[in-house]
Amino acid sequence: MVRSMAGEDNEVTQAFRIILCLAGILSHVLVTYAADPVAPADSENTIDIGSRRELFVDRLLIERMQGVELRLHHPVCTPRPKSPLPVGHYVTVIKDIDEAGVLFRAYWRGHNQSFNGDRSSGHAGETVEYAESRDGHEWSFPELGLHEVNGTRRNNVILANMPSLLHNFSPFLDTNPDALPSERFKALAGYPGKGDKRGKAKPGMGLFAFVSADGIHWTLRDEVIPYRNEWRHAFDSQNVSFWSAAEQRYVCYFRTWTTPDRLRSISRTTSKDFQVWTEPTAMNPNLPGEHLYTNQTHPYVRAPHIYISFPTRYVPGRGDSTASSDHNNATDILFMSSRTGTTHYDRTFTEAFMRPGMNSARWTNRANYVALNVVPTSRTELSLYHRSGDRYVIRPDGFVSVHGGSEPGELVTRPLTFDGDQLTVNASTAAAGSLRVELQTGDGKPIPGLTLADCHTAFGDRIDMKIRWQKGTISKWAGKPVRLRFQLHECDLYSFQFERASSDHQ
Repeated sequence: MVRSMAGEDNEVTQAFRIILCLAGILSHVLVTYAADPVAPADSENTIDIGSRRELFVDRLLIERMQGVELRLHHPVCTPRPKSPLPVGHYVTVIKDIDEAGVLFRAYWRGHNQSFNGDRSSGHAGETVEYAESRDGHEWSFPELGLHEVNGTRRNNVILANMPSLLHNFSPFLDTNPDALPSERFKALAGYPGKGDKRGKAKPGMGLFAFVSADGIHWTLRDEVIPYRNEWRHAFDSQNVSFWSAAEQRYVCYFRTWTTPDRLRSISRTTSKDFQVWTEPTAMNPNLPGEHLYTNQTHPYVRAPHIYISFPTRYVPGRGDSTASSDHNNATDILFMSSRTGTTHYDRTFTEAFMRPGMNSARWTNRANYVALNVVPTSRTELSLYHRSGDRYVIRPDGFVSVHGGSEPGELVTRPLTFDGDQLTVNASTAAAGSLRVELQTGDGKPIPGLTLADCHTAFGDRIDMKIRWQKGTISKWAGKPVRLRFQLHECDLYSFQFERASSDHQ
């Protein structure tokens, strides 16, 4: 009898201990959430992402992170092409389609040593040269016969004998569905000359429009973005433009200088017709004392509502010490981003995206620029072209990741609404790594069937990894405020996208 009572007493004691343990865990959970509260969702703070692919190049969608960090990734140089693009300034690479398939077109500034025309601009004899590629790696240089340059027409020159206008010719493929076939390609170009030009604005100092049906034969149109009297200097770099499907207008990012510190900087203007442009807005992304040379801003091909930018950072006095003061500088390449309609850049990372490296030639005057446009050259790589002729590659969406290390961490988004019935991520894990995702209500409560415990553990390295849950489906939550909770363990998460299960990946 005593033994029986003792057994019952032990069972009670054990049960009591379990209750205390559970109470302690619950108390810890409550304290944790009380210390890190979730803001309630409301329509004003909820972000509608629809079925767009979202990257972590900024913090727009991030509510909080614990045990994870945003990490900047760097492109890798490929083996040197047998037939590379030549060393050149202000390169543009465009991915096009013709009757034979994919066609990459490249443009850069050349020079006609035999030019004997007007030299008053200080940039006499400049030309625009052209090359083509079917694979984005090896290039061919067609003999077009359009202009006599350096004593011959056997060359790849598409524009010549236009002093000042060819200094910074920057073309783009116009994706505006209303664009005329004869204006399938457009460009801006113009150079106002050196010196302080405040109060000296006059016709001819601004940016001029060019149009083309084939990207090779170009027609000069009007001066469309005039020089302004309040500018000390402007346009003396590659001035980039494009059709924004998200904004339904043309957008131009161009060189201006800050006042009064005279830093090379960036301004923005827009147009409905590529003829009349809005009053420019200074973006002023510079850090103190920081010069930003070319800006190379353009819509990211897999998420065109996000504009990515690869400005060259110009550092006077860090280059060849034997060179003159105008040529003793060093350069590297940064990464910035912006979103449609905004007039600021996000500088999530302020360190170099591409360093000069160990090649001494990369430490000479203005040696580091990348071409305008990051272009897909395969399903698993994007290509960036350095002015040296080297090609660099990075994975799709691979500029920035949410990085989880050897201890599990998590990221929780702000409230958002989506359209679709499937969640896909671009992610890479270690062999022992993992990714799980939880859907929460807008005010942060786990949704039954869509919790972390319900999520199939995802692992591997894929551009389009599908997230699945054992019980729940996400389709009935489309259009309603939700949060995403990503749990990462030895994992890099580059992007995510809600979509229809029948959607084809691009």
